Amino acid sequence: ARRPSAQSKIPMRWLLAFTLFSLALAGHAATAPAAPVASVDKVLVEKSQRRLQLISQGKTLKSYRISLGKQPLGAKLREGDLRTPEGFYWIDWRRKSEKYNLSMHISYPNARDQAQAKAAGVKPGSMIMIHGTPLDDEYPEWFFHTLDWTEGCIAMKNADMREVWALVKDGTLIEIRP
Repeated sequence: ARRPSAQSKIPMRWLLAFTLFSLALAGHAATAPAAPVASVDKVLVEKSQRRLQLISQGKTLKSYRISLGKQPLGAKLREGDLRTPEGFYWIDWRRKSEKYNLSMHISYPNARDQAQAKAAGVKPGSMIMIHGTPLDDEYPEWFFHTLDWTEGCIAMKNADMREVWALVKDGTLIEIRP
């Protein structure tokens, strides 16, 4: 019987090494952690569309239906006008709300809002939030979903609010457009 030469053994060794290396890579790829979810760097509210979008690097990650203040047209001018503000703000803190489940505070009024209110001799208002809907036996959640019912806040279904709460960090920019 003929014995293989040393030269013919080298390709077999390389083939074996390549196969083992490929298996090791495949095993590592199968156990590698999933890619992290893109972080939200902006919340965009389009009042006319009744839509809130979570944005990451210019791309929309998620979009939600929202409700606005009882007077949805125009920017908030003063305390008690039932309008939702327009402009650039920050999500600056959050809390669990007894009345509206989860809520995230919007940094309204900004410097422009304060100057306009001062020039008009009125208070600009405050406590503008993104929040869920009340849990009420008389008025179920679906009742609120298609109405503009807040005093100037941005309201969402509670399941949507839980997602936004989890994805949006304090310090995130929020732009509210007409």
